Amino acid sequence: MKFYSFRQKIFFVALLSLSFTFYEGTAQEKMTLKDAVNYALENKADANKARLDVENSEHLIGEVRSRALPQINASGNLMYNAILQEMAMPGDIIGMPGQTLLVAFGQKWTAIGGVHLSQNLFDYSVFTGLKAAKTTREFYKINEQLTQEQVIEAVAKNYYQIFITRQKLETIKQTLENTNKVKNTVEGLFENGLAKKIDLDRIKVTIVNLESALKQLENAAVLQENSLKFLIGMQIDTPIELVEENLEMEITPVLQDAPDVKSLTQFQLLETQKQLLEYNKESIKAAYYPTLSLSANYSYQGLGDKFPIDGKPADGVYWTDYSTIGLNLNIPIFSGFRTRSLIRQAQTQLDVLEEDMKEAELALNFAYENAKTQINNNVITIENQRENVKLAQEVLDNTQNNYLNGLATLTDLLEAENALADAKNNYSNALLEYKVAEIELIKSRGELDTLK
Repeated sequence: MKFYSFRQKIFFVALLSLSFTFYEGTAQEKMTLKDAVNYALENKADANKARLDVENSEHLIGEVRSRALPQINASGNLMYNAILQEMAMPGDIIGMPGQTLLVAFGQKWTAIGGVHLSQNLFDYSVFTGLKAAKTTREFYKINEQLTQEQVIEAVAKNYYQIFITRQKLETIKQTLENTNKVKNTVEGLFENGLAKKIDLDRIKVTIVNLESALKQLENAAVLQENSLKFLIGMQIDTPIELVEENLEMEITPVLQDAPDVKSLTQFQLLETQKQLLEYNKESIKAAYYPTLSLSANYSYQGLGDKFPIDGKPADGVYWTDYSTIGLNLNIPIFSGFRTRSLIRQAQTQLDVLEEDMKEAELALNFAYENAKTQINNNVITIENQRENVKLAQEVLDNTQNNYLNGLATLTDLLEAENALADAKNNYSNALLEYKVAEIELIKSRGELDTLK
């Protein structure tokens, strides 16, 4: 058996303590709202897919650009003519007038290898397609920004919801603590014959109800934290510690003017979509334009009665090459009005989008004014609810004194406690509504990036 010195034991204990300290320090991840937002932008599937769409747009541009570059193809063919085709020829050509001769043409083996090149010289659809592909890149960039804004909005709202639920948890815990104190007092009075059993039973029922409500709120808080983890793309079993935020900071009315909605991401996305539809219409019109292309072909051919590969004239195999260069012009004349119908369909799509843009402009202005009004209303509501909490606390303090002095009933006391709890919950709800409206206002001004 191996024995360790006292110093070695102290070293091992210290090392073990450091290990546990390190584990405990890294077991939970502290997270502010900014941390949660940035984590979501790095890990949430929607944000990652938007980034991949931007990356893929570069490949789309390359695909369209390829149509303007030379196209080169190589081909090969090896054929064995099992039965050569015979053709009828007059015997006069070989001094046999009046007779018809059947003559076989060709060789048993044919091998051909060649290279073909084609180059578009003028194709209006290619140039329009290249413009559309570049605009598609801009579309996906704007869509990525919009996706990030949607992720930020969802994370921020959920983040604040968690703290409001925590406030309500503190309220119900405090109410439960006060009610338990009252229960202990009533029990003492009951044991001394100074209180009725029905009063004791009623307060016990109240405690059970409070404990049930506390459990429900605790479960709600867990669900909201799990929802936050999902929204930011984090594993559900990852422990996190949310940094407490002061929700009462900078609660002020809004006096800013309405923003220019055409500068907002949602509207810019529609404008880019309109540009794409216009390019789509132009690409359809390209069917009216002629196309001009250059083609070139070079081939090498081997013929013989024997297998031609590596064959020579001495083997009865003969090789020869040939090449062609040409210009190909295609002039559309009549397509049965198909192109005209397609152009009209494209124009209808543009008209529909114009209506969507008008509606979007109205909706974005409405969203700003609604958020502004909601914030201003909530500022008043928060002030009122804050005063209600103070008054409810004073009423509870007075009722408790009166109850202990026999000047108030248990019903009065329980009602005062419920009134205080309701006032605190109403205050918490007002704070949440303010924060939600604040996020909507930031969104309507196109400033959600400030939360990153």
